[in-house]
Amino acid sequence: MYSFLLKFHSGFRYVVLALVLLAIVQALAGWLGKKEFTEGNRKVALFAMISAHTQLLLGLALFYFSPLVQFSAATMKDPTLRYWTVEHSVMMLFSLVLITIGHGRAKRAVEAANKHRAILLFYGLALVVVMVAIMQSGRPLFGSAA
Repeated sequence: MYSFLLKFHSGFRYVVLALVLLAIVQALAGWLGKKEFTEGNRKVALFAMISAHTQLLLGLALFYFSPLVQFSAATMKDPTLRYWTVEHSVMMLFSLVLITIGHGRAKRAVEAANKHRAILLFYGLALVVVMVAIMQSGRPLFGSAA
């Protein structure tokens, strides 16, 4: 079960990253180009948020099965155990909160520019946090986790 979850979680990150990047690019183009916030913009932002929440659920299942997640006195002394038990989880949860806030603000905003700006700002910050978390793991951004 662990191996399947690890591969699925690792592979699904590309879906999340692609959708978040697409939402950011659309928001930047819409904001700078003073374009309307279209149904397509709304759907891409929504699918990016849904994929991020799905990734969280996969991560929580993986958190339960992973041998790298341990709750012991030695966890905080071991950089690998500390990263997977605490740091990765907190950073990814923080990025998910940013995406959710950005989607909510865009949804409530009246003007198109404010919708684009909310997506750009919050999804952009979330992407930075995700990239830092992936790089901090010591694993490659592109490639397999196993």
